[in-house]
Amino acid sequence: MEREEITYPLGNSDFLRVLTNSFKEFIEKGTSRSTAKLKPLHGAIARDLAEKLGRDYTVFSQGYGIGKETKIRGRYVNKAVDITVKKGERAVAGLAVKFVMQNYSQNSNNYFENMLGETANIRCGNCPYFQIFIILDKLPYYQRSGELSRWETFTAHNAEKYVTLSQDDASIYFHTPNKTLIYVVHIPDNDSLSTSREYMDYYRRLNPSLSLTEHDYNDFGNGVIFNDYELFIEKVYHTIMAL
Repeated sequence: MEREEITYPLGNSDFLRVLTNSFKEFIEKGTSRSTAKLKPLHGAIARDLAEKLGRDYTVFSQGYGIGKETKIRGRYVNKAVDITVKKGERAVAGLAVKFVMQNYSQNSNNYFENMLGETANIRCGNCPYFQIFIILDKLPYYQRSGELSRWETFTAHNAEKYVTLSQDDASIYFHTPNKTLIYVVHIPDNDSLSTSREYMDYYRRLNPSLSLTEHDYNDFGNGVIFNDYELFIEKVYHTIMAL
């Protein structure tokens, strides 16, 4: 499938093209376990941040620089982080990235609880930590057999826990990320698909571009930025530069 051309610095339209490329990698590999979809996504964010920060900083990530993650020293355990920013030998920020494309409901609470735990571990180790959570607004739910048993929608109810998180004071609650980006995107629907193979084959042929969701969600507080990558990355940049 043809890949979208990316320009830097990343604006919101560029970020959608990055997500489109990530989705196409996922479709081509045909499995959610492949790390291929992570490289265009993590690598693009890492490059964008590196170009903003300049030569005094080094950014580690799949798909950028040396092409691999590095660990941040946590309060309890050291953690390999999706994107790590270092100044010299010292980690000055970490970013975790999650892009959910299928079977959301069975993992929803695990995603959220794991996010809280890893954030607390890193932030209690005196390193700022940021979260990016990306999800399709309508996504397939598969049985182990590969049968597409139903379609799931990311609803305002699903977003409620992130609304509560957005109202937390990050200076008090160390399980709260310094800032969280929630990005909800859409691909053209096709309710006639009935298996994982049909889903992959259909979207390979369609070669779609992702767009922002048109669904309405509850208003988020200051801790969460909704569907605005440019604002989020500016917050990350200014947090790092203020250290």
